Amino acid sequence: MVAVVRTRVARTRFAMGLAVALFAAGVGPVAHAASIETIAKQAILVDITSNTVLFEKNPDQRMAPSSMSKIMTMYMVFDSIKEGRLTLDSTLPVSERAWRMQGSKMFVELHNNIKVDDLIKGVIVQSGNDACIVFAEGLAGSESAFAERMNKRARDLGLKDTNLTNATGWPDPNHYMTARDLSILAEHLIKDFPEYYHYYSIREFKYHGINQGNRNPLLYRGMDVDGMKTGHTEAGGYGLTASAEREGRRLVLVVNGLPSMQARADESARLIEWGFREFATYALFKAGETVDQVPLWLGAQDSVPVTVPEDMKVTMARADRSGMKVSLVSNAPVAAPVKKGDVVGKVVVSAPGFPGKEFPVVAAQDVEKLGFVGRALAAAKFLIFGAS
Repeated sequence: MVAVVRTRVARTRFAMGLAVALFAAGVGPVAHAASIETIAKQAILVDITSNTVLFEKNPDQRMAPSSMSKIMTMYMVFDSIKEGRLTLDSTLPVSERAWRMQGSKMFVELHNNIKVDDLIKGVIVQSGNDACIVFAEGLAGSESAFAERMNKRARDLGLKDTNLTNATGWPDPNHYMTARDLSILAEHLIKDFPEYYHYYSIREFKYHGINQGNRNPLLYRGMDVDGMKTGHTEAGGYGLTASAEREGRRLVLVVNGLPSMQARADESARLIEWGFREFATYALFKAGETVDQVPLWLGAQDSVPVTVPEDMKVTMARADRSGMKVSLVSNAPVAAPVKKGDVVGKVVVSAPGFPGKEFPVVAAQDVEKLGFVGRALAAAKFLIFGAS
């Protein structure tokens, strides 16, 4: 049972609304622990279980995402399957442009029709640029039209500094993302398409008589990593978007600008292990669980039980856990009537070294306003005895 300190403050409705709006927008705090450095030019490590940034370095700096932008290509493919426009058994034709595409390849055959299931493996396991072109042309008619669709979807997903000009990550000064946008995209793909995420953990795929291994080095290190995508260009350096799940927590890491394949592997492994070792996620309340009571003014009952609409979890440095404080903050007494689901306050979690996190609390039931006689008696009681 979590001990909750009740705090009554005179907050304006605007201020309360702002706090709730920030929560709804998914603004995650940056947790703090023993500092860590990285030679990556851009990096971000996020605990997506509690929407908490554990570490960041230049996370909003535009960068060449290289083949990591193929995560967006696959998001569009999985979305098309989910909406019924494709199936895993559908086939798509190989154009001469796709066949001639350079860089990493699946080695598609000219004018052949290839199953979507094979193309997915070709993109994810083999990083096939040719397979990406097949998907782009098959879904949108051309790669440029597909890029327009990807950019629209990027905006819909909340990617604020992303512009994609192709389906492969091929070098282009106008093809860019940020580490933060890549982490958001990775989280969306994992949560929106759990039935297809398993493709990212496939270690090898044989096609056209050629066997290729997955380029994600962390899949082979026994550290609970199950995705997602590497990238490399001269402009971007060596990069990796990786995800790992351990003991109910899922971390997403994006690094870019590393000097070598070995540095990419070692630095990524070090940052992920640091995130699991130094931080923990603490479950405080389950969705619908009663947190406390909030006093009411002129209500048919003196107070209303309040709950959190979603599971309430916080991630913080393990060393900060002993100083954690959970407070219920409301503009009490709240004027009746109150409807079930109305936001009537917030829970604030704080600790030394932890920037704090807020969760809205909602009324667990309807409470009607007192009738005329009840209001008159309450007003008289207030005049005589003051607020209780």
